[in-house]
Amino acid sequence: MLEVQEIHTYYGNIQALQGVTLQVNQGEIVTLIGSNGAGKTTTLRTIQGLLRPKRGRISFEGKDLRNSSTQEIVQLGISQSPEGRMIFPRMTVLENLEMGAFSRNDQLAIRSDLEKGLDLFPRLRERINQKGGTLSGGEQQMLAIARALMSRPRLLLLDEPSMGLAPMLVSQIFSIIKDINAQGTTVLLVEQNAKMALSIAHRGYVIQTGQVVVAGTAEELQSNETVRKAYLGEE
Repeated sequence: MLEVQEIHTYYGNIQALQGVTLQVNQGEIVTLIGSNGAGKTTTLRTIQGLLRPKRGRISFEGKDLRNSSTQEIVQLGISQSPEGRMIFPRMTVLENLEMGAFSRNDQLAIRSDLEKGLDLFPRLRERINQKGGTLSGGEQQMLAIARALMSRPRLLLLDEPSMGLAPMLVSQIFSIIKDINAQGTTVLLVEQNAKMALSIAHRGYVIQTGQVVVAGTAEELQSNETVRKAYLGEE
């Protein structure tokens, strides 16, 4: 479904990605794990068209994305819930969700997808007319994911969905990610909580200093000695 081949991405003169290669198959949850600054978020931003790779190729369902705008990429079927949530704090929950459907004009289907999102996150239904900025951190994360789903993506990019959340909420968010995947949406998940990420992922990639250093099934990564010591907190 998604192929990223040897991408090199820069911030000015600083190289952030050094030949990252990965793929995501339809129906999978694939996770990218790594420390802060490893290049995980940069990889997602490059896929979404927010950053342009100097070299390499990105294709989605066979279409080359290198010259596509972010809006075109959303319309093709890729949507992102960004790191830090980035909701619109002065807009209500409903208005935030409607903004997620900005690229669509099928009003009946939008209302149906809105209801599906509120069924997935009942807390948001209770807060539907509340300003986004007054929600708790967990509620804002739910809103960010629900907003991303409003574009009806076939591939959902999730960037650090557990960041700053209490352990009980982390479990709830990851359970919902599994539900989203079970309902037919493919997921590419960036997550510092490697243990939780690998518990729901089919496959994973470990990124260090802008390079993929280990790849395999979730089970293979969970049993990899380097991964266990560096990312799973095991001796």
